[in-house]
Amino acid sequence: MLVLFVRPTQQQKYPVYNLTFIIDITRSMNATDYQLNSQAVSRLQFVKDALRKIITNLPCQSKVGLGLFTERRSTLLFEPIEVCSSYAEIDTTLSKIDWRMAWAADSNIAKGLLSTLEMLKKGESRIVFITDGQEAPPVNPNYRADFSGLKDKVKGLIIGVGGLQAVPIPKFDSNGAPTGFYSEDDVPHRSTFGQSNLDPSQIEGYNARNAPFGSQAITGTEHLTALHETYLEQLAIESGLGYARLTDSQNLKIALQNPELAILRPVQVDIRWHSALLALLMLCIIYSPDPKLLLQFYMRRIKKQHS
Repeated sequence: MLVLFVRPTQQQKYPVYNLTFIIDITRSMNATDYQLNSQAVSRLQFVKDALRKIITNLPCQSKVGLGLFTERRSTLLFEPIEVCSSYAEIDTTLSKIDWRMAWAADSNIAKGLLSTLEMLKKGESRIVFITDGQEAPPVNPNYRADFSGLKDKVKGLIIGVGGLQAVPIPKFDSNGAPTGFYSEDDVPHRSTFGQSNLDPSQIEGYNARNAPFGSQAITGTEHLTALHETYLEQLAIESGLGYARLTDSQNLKIALQNPELAILRPVQVDIRWHSALLALLMLCIIYSPDPKLLLQFYMRRIKKQHS
């Protein structure tokens, strides 16, 4: 038992992780299509809860960095730091992340992912880019991000968030109080940037200079939100990243245990359990009852019952 207080360790090669989580904080992440403790919660809240559980289970000497995505770029809150010695700081920062930290209201997922790859391409950290894939306004196909120069340069995952069924996007006032949901008239249903990807003959009111997208008002369903899984899977292929969908913290844990994301390093592993197990076996031997005495005890009980 005294060995337990010496805290013996042994150097072994052990999988550790260096992960940088980039979290989408755009407004569609406020949609409530997840459940926690039988209560509906937002996508952002569910992501935060899942990450806090994941970080608790990461082995010591793993590192975690944290960043946010909105508009067309990502930014780091802090670079990867060791999870055991800095757990309180990481957990507190995660708990404080809020959609009001966004510096712009629109979003271009592909360009945000591209900026993340650019930002982290020289480090050894693996990217975990977490988003529902909804873009506002929808991206013009003529101006999609080009990943050819960065494909397979950084390892990591895109994590798809949200349900497959479209739900309304909550609306809030300047103080963060809910004021209902976005309506069809509140959001753009198409991009009006650059040249239209449609044949000019098919565009009502087309004018090459003044109205390249025409004069007709466009309606759609961009005021509703669902996981754009096909789009995110395509981005994963183009960028050389993996893809997984967030359903619960357990399935995220399994996705992050991909050997591609782990780094084998010699670490000092606690081996006190060897001595603890030996002590337990010795105690069991000392205090285990004598089989002969047990047999005599049961024989006496049987005789009493018969008498």
